[in-house]
Amino acid sequence: MATWNASQIILNSMSNIIESPQSKSHPVMASNGASLFIPVTMEVPCDQGTRMWWAFLASSMVTFFGGLFIILVWRTFKYLWTVCCHCGGKNKEAQKVVNVASSQVTDGDYKPTDDKEEVGVAEVGWMTSVKDWAGVMISAQTLTGRVLVVTVFALSIGALMIYFIDSSNPIESCQNFYKDFTLQIDMAFNIFFLLYFGLRFIAANDKLWFWLEVNSVVDFFTVPPVFVSVYLNRSWLGLRFLRALRLIQFSEILQFLNILKTSNSIKLVNLCSIFISTWLTAAGFIHLVENSGDPWRNFENSQDLSYWECVYLLMVTMSTVGYGDVYAKTTLGRLFMVFFILGGLAMFASYVPEIIELIGNRKKYGGSYSAVSGRKHIVVCGHITLESVSNFLKDFLHKDRDDVNVEIVFLHNISPNLELEALFKRHFTQVEFYQGSVLNPHDLARVKIESADACLILANKYCADPDAEDASNIMRVISIKNYHPKIRIITQMLQYHNKAHLLNIPSWNWKDGDDAICLAELKLGFIAQSCLAQGLSTMLANLFSMRSFIKIEEDTWQKYYLEGVANEMYTEYLSSAFVGLSFPAVCELCFVKLKLLMIAIEYKSEKGESRILINPGNHMKIKEGTLGFFIASDAKEVKRAFFYCKACHDDITDPKRIKKCACKRPKMSIRKRLIQACCIGCSEIDCSCMSGTLRNNMGTLEQAFPISPVTVNDFSTSLRGFEDEQPSALSPKKKQRNGGMRHSPNTSPNMMRHDPLLMTGNDQIDNMDSSSVKRYDSTGMFHWCPAKELDKVLLTRSEAAMTVLSGHVVVCIFGDMTSALIGVRNLVMPLRASNFHYHELKHIVFVGSLDYIKREWETLHNFPKVSILPGTPLSRADLRAVNINLCDMCVILSANQNNIDDTSLQDKECILASLNIKSMQFDDSIGLLQANSQGFTPPGMERSSPDNSPLHGVARQASITTGANIPIITELVNDSNVQFLDQDDDDDPDTELYLTQPFACGTAFAVSVLDSLMSATYFNDNILTLIRTLVTGGATPELEALVAEENALRGGYSTPQTLANRDRCRVAQLALYDGPFADLGDGGCYGDLYCKALKTYNMLCFGIYRLRDAHISTPSQCTKRYVITNPPYEFELVPTDLIFCLMQFDHNASQSRASLSHSSHSSHSSSKKSSSVTSILHTASANRQNRVKARDSRDKQKTNRMGQEKKWYTDETENNYPRNIQIKPMSTHMANQINQYKSTSSLIPPIREVEDEC
Repeated sequence: MATWNASQIILNSMSNIIESPQSKSHPVMASNGASLFIPVTMEVPCDQGTRMWWAFLASSMVTFFGGLFIILVWRTFKYLWTVCCHCGGKNKEAQKVVNVASSQVTDGDYKPTDDKEEVGVAEVGWMTSVKDWAGVMISAQTLTGRVLVVTVFALSIGALMIYFIDSSNPIESCQNFYKDFTLQIDMAFNIFFLLYFGLRFIAANDKLWFWLEVNSVVDFFTVPPVFVSVYLNRSWLGLRFLRALRLIQFSEILQFLNILKTSNSIKLVNLCSIFISTWLTAAGFIHLVENSGDPWRNFENSQDLSYWECVYLLMVTMSTVGYGDVYAKTTLGRLFMVFFILGGLAMFASYVPEIIELIGNRKKYGGSYSAVSGRKHIVVCGHITLESVSNFLKDFLHKDRDDVNVEIVFLHNISPNLELEALFKRHFTQVEFYQGSVLNPHDLARVKIESADACLILANKYCADPDAEDASNIMRVISIKNYHPKIRIITQMLQYHNKAHLLNIPSWNWKDGDDAICLAELKLGFIAQSCLAQGLSTMLANLFSMRSFIKIEEDTWQKYYLEGVANEMYTEYLSSAFVGLSFPAVCELCFVKLKLLMIAIEYKSEKGESRILINPGNHMKIKEGTLGFFIASDAKEVKRAFFYCKACHDDITDPKRIKKCACKRPKMSIRKRLIQACCIGCSEIDCSCMSGTLRNNMGTLEQAFPISPVTVNDFSTSLRGFEDEQPSALSPKKKQRNGGMRHSPNTSPNMMRHDPLLMTGNDQIDNMDSSSVKRYDSTGMFHWCPAKELDKVLLTRSEAAMTVLSGHVVVCIFGDMTSALIGVRNLVMPLRASNFHYHELKHIVFVGSLDYIKREWETLHNFPKVSILPGTPLSRADLRAVNINLCDMCVILSANQNNIDDTSLQDKECILASLNIKSMQFDDSIGLLQANSQGFTPPGMERSSPDNSPLHGVARQASITTGANIPIITELVNDSNVQFLDQDDDDDPDTELYLTQPFACGTAFAVSVLDSLMSATYFNDNILTLIRTLVTGGATPELEALVAEENALRGGYSTPQTLANRDRCRVAQLALYDGPFADLGDGGCYGDLYCKALKTYNMLCFGIYRLRDAHISTPSQCTKRYVITNPPYEFELVPTDLIFCLMQFDHNASQSRASLSHSSHSSHSSSKKSSSVTSILHTASANRQNRVKARDSRDKQKTNRMGQEKKWYTDETENNYPRNIQIKPMSTHMANQINQYKSTSSLIPPIREVEDEC
């Protein structure tokens, strides 16, 4: 009845509007003064005592059910029409098909349909286009559609806000539309909703389901009552609370705006919007019925409740608390609460915990990095753990570096644990952590990778599958380079062969600073250098690691070791005062005057190619803008080489006073100096040789690096090509005497070495022979031989014993078929560097599982002097068969270290093998062999005679009777396991690796020491190049590209270009108890030794390998040695010291430098033999004069038997040091003996000077 009355009132009012002549339309002034044109009808009187709620409800019900009835009737008629006319329509369609086919057959073309069919098609197309347009408008596929959808949602929330405001008024009240501003705004909103409803209706495919949608129901019960309010001048709060259901679409709106992108955030917003909308809607219904009362009780049981009190009631009801202070009194309210408790409780119990879980799991470190103006930042990703991060930060933020104005941003997909979080908080001023993945472009944008100075990728060194770890890091590189191709990337790689995959990335370019630090390559390279010069691995590892100086007052070995540990490697541009001087002269000046040790320079050719030359010799002249490599304790000390001025600092004795001088001579800008250093032929800033980074940061460099004054004349002199003015190591006069070389004004020393006409007869013959035989790989950097079958290098235990190996390298390796490959090639390559002569190569014997070595053999079959003894390193019979007591070095490796979860047991095989060897006992093998026939004497071990006695320093290998004196280097995974290697040391388990005795002595090496290379490479990419040059034997990017193609070295014919690559430095260990430096070995100064070796032989000393108990006055049987890096000038030497030095390539092995051969012996020959060392300590000073006299008289006797004389000439005055070195003719066996004791290692990229193999 109420519905019928409401309908009658609406119809009557509309008829009055149409028919009444008194009805007018006139403007109504809004409250803000603007003219609002609204059609106004005759006012209906409003009676406060009469309730008209049924009229508002009837308008909504009529609209809903009326539309639903029309839709159902339309669908019924459509269905009946389709059923009734189905057969006739089907027959007509079939007839049309037949007619069309027949017409095509007879006439050959298609006849068009009649006009009626064309009109029908046109009508369908028009309606379809309108429908598609409406669908696009409401689906937010276009910008207009997105604006429309967002506007509708915003207006819905606005209408809900108006409801909240009106909820403070009575449920039903008289309100004049022209005076009520909120009602006017609500009317405008609902008109817009009505238009949007029409669009949605047009776009709907199924009108029935559209009519029953939640959004449609909301419109039915909110839009019509507003129009009724205008007519009745009455407001009814009614069902306007349903607008709260629009909140359910909140997540969709945020997705349209690209605010929500992750599944968790979308799910969280969905849950919250559903929960809140249901809560507010239910509260609105309770507010309506409780403030209205029950209709059948004439609304007498109503109570005054505000809307927010109803919200509170619904919350305590859903949470099952039910305080009872607010409750429902009406029957409708209580009935609704019964059903709401069932649904609300279920929703509360399921939604709230899930919301809390999502909020709790929300990334704590999910923000974005905000770049700080004037401060660079780097991104560190990959394997982020407490150990890797602490090691990285300790080295990166070390105080010895200059002020590190770099912020470190860590990016990892796993949130840090409490310990790592505490570490980040301790460095909060320079470290930030963000949770995410570099494989996600969104996360890369969060950390501002496009503006980062570099991206560093850490690898998991202890993973069980190194190839999988490398693949992960390569994918990280691909993702980062794909996002920003110009970013500089420094990544760690575990396996050498996986470096080749980086070359497949188009934007990967090592010339732009991209570097791959291969841990296997460097680790095995360091161990290989220890095979050539024991202790070198420790020294090099300490040089690129930042260590704080620890002062020890007691006179112990730790004092001198830690003084050397405080040294690091730095680079600095050389002052213009050094321009024109030879490399040895600059080294001497830096060491004596500036207290700096320079070991290398960066040389740029005219083509702009850069090479690092290590101790290139006195033919190399320093040019303007030359970059020097120094060993010093901190970066401030190295600045002396940059600030040094001969005019201002020549008379200064304290190097700390050498600072930027105040010379007024014309200065050259850093811009021009860098251009000249980049390329001699370039004079503009846009030089193609200069990298983009250097060109873009030229202004910053000018401010950061003040320039020492340089005259214009000096600068012009420095621009001359060094080939046209460099003198050779031998003066022209002496050259004519020694080699008969012709010298013309137009021929440089380099060309003279390349010209076969200028070579001696023997050199020409060797050169012709070598040109037809492949002795080296195609780059000329390594010795090479044709591929050998595995069976040909296998030794049985008896065959190995009959071979009588001596002076060889024993590699004990643990592994099986399932073990990950460790890349033994990286161990062999430095031992087969081409700057060794063939007879100087140490034989390598592998002892281990044949199944494992078979898998590595493909990378080893092109190297000469390699043998394999199948067995186990734990078998003493196998070890005795390979004469481990006569080896130069025993290397213990394991491929099974990362397959064990317990870190303490990861090194069990290596530790057991090391302890097994040290506990072995041996007979006086050498004494027995020397007493027998010569045929059983090991190579290089002749019977004692005046010719091979140690008077000239060729120390006869002393007998080893205990395994403790065998030189061993053991690879460790867990640093704390180093305590198990030496049973007689007192190292604490918590002591850092570099402070332990085995590491200081060079008998242990762990891959963890290579972590420092990441930060060292970032600050100076030349450091990595220098380290790789030192330890890999000459690996170059070209060689890596070749290995990537074939996975093996390719043999090549000897050409002047490839043979020139052999002429590079190597490391040697010089003994001081005899030879040309014997007078300095007994209490002499290290500085005097440095200068003498540099001037006389172009050898660059850089450290000492000293007996551990050398400082003790009482005799000691301990043969352990430790490393002293870069001792000061006044450091006192002892006779048993071994000196690390960089030695020039020996071009003539048959005419070897006798005075150096005796010193360049295997490092253990005077370190591990207790009898020899003790005798030296007891008799060194007593027999010094007798030995010198005996040597002089013997030299005179040998003069008659001399086949030739070799003299050394340098730039110093004539009579500073004696330079005539007598060399007696030697048989091949004698040459083998001398060179058997050489301990050398490959060094620098070649100086282009050709000498052939002898």
